[in-house]
Amino acid sequence: MRVLILWADDASPNLGVRALGSGTAELVRRVWPDAEVTFQNYGRRVPQLPIGRVRSLVKERVLGRAGMQKWLAGFDLVVDTRSGDSFADIYGTRRLVVMSTVAEFASQAGVPVVLGPQTIGPFDSRHGRAIGRHSLRRSALVMARDSASAGHASELGRTPDVLTTDVVFALPRPTVAKTRDIVLNISGLLWFPNPHVDSDAYRATVTRLYRSLRVDGRDVTLLAHVLDSDNPDSDIAAIREFSATVAPEAEVVVPTGLDDVRTTVASAATVIGSRMHACLNALSVGTPAIPLAYSRKFTPLLADLGWTHTVDLRTSDDPVAETLRELDSPDLEADAVSTLARAHATLTIAEQALREVA
Repeated sequence: MRVLILWADDASPNLGVRALGSGTAELVRRVWPDAEVTFQNYGRRVPQLPIGRVRSLVKERVLGRAGMQKWLAGFDLVVDTRSGDSFADIYGTRRLVVMSTVAEFASQAGVPVVLGPQTIGPFDSRHGRAIGRHSLRRSALVMARDSASAGHASELGRTPDVLTTDVVFALPRPTVAKTRDIVLNISGLLWFPNPHVDSDAYRATVTRLYRSLRVDGRDVTLLAHVLDSDNPDSDIAAIREFSATVAPEAEVVVPTGLDDVRTTVASAATVIGSRMHACLNALSVGTPAIPLAYSRKFTPLLADLGWTHTVDLRTSDDPVAETLRELDSPDLEADAVSTLARAHATLTIAEQALREVA
């Protein structure tokens, strides 16, 4: 069984993308233990698949000089992850078109294309809706990781075959001692100017939160979840600045990889994270996590699992006070246990659906 996983990998500097890639591979291997898995992503390309531009893909489809169709036809199954949240037009149509074109050409090569568990939508443009509708119609199996995504897909005429959850819950759970108190993930995406939240307000929020935690006698470890790369939103620069100006006494963890970050969050009493997968990694190892949400992808996914301890930076009147209230919730640990059990049960449904495709 040869399986191509698109738009995620196990070596990205974004550890959320690694969790997506490794979790998808784990889900595949639950169904086909001996599956040979190949990743394709922007930073991990083969010459047969010119994924940089739509024009390059179309030219190769017409001329066939690089052997793209033959290469695609060599797989038994394609799992299209869309980077977890890129099956939408919120990042512009170019990204959506490139990803959708690769999926279309894989279908034309005679390979079943599965939309793996992911966020679907929103599609706010007419062009985006048309592309989304076509991709949904052409997919052999559609899996949404939250109910809001299922609703967006249904609006485009294809109710998902499976409503499941994030594949991070398919990853093995490390067994480590609880040696840390609060692990605080600071996001480079939000620390610098961005389209999601006011970066100055975000800086003020995490600064006030850190200081409030210290006044309460809590030990705080700073955690990077997106490592250094050509991508400007690495967490490391933000954490270094935060450490130098606000928290010189705090432990700083820059993980070496996905296993390292999962061990770190497993060692914590609680994780407070601005990266969704920092929180999902925590919940998937049984550690309570309080997300500082900046987009619509957080709440539906977590609420479907029964996890309600989310603070939305876009709407909260006082995110620091709200975070501290959630931290003091007597239900935090019990809710983490039930959330983990619900996630595992939900992923079993995804396994069963995947088994019927190829």
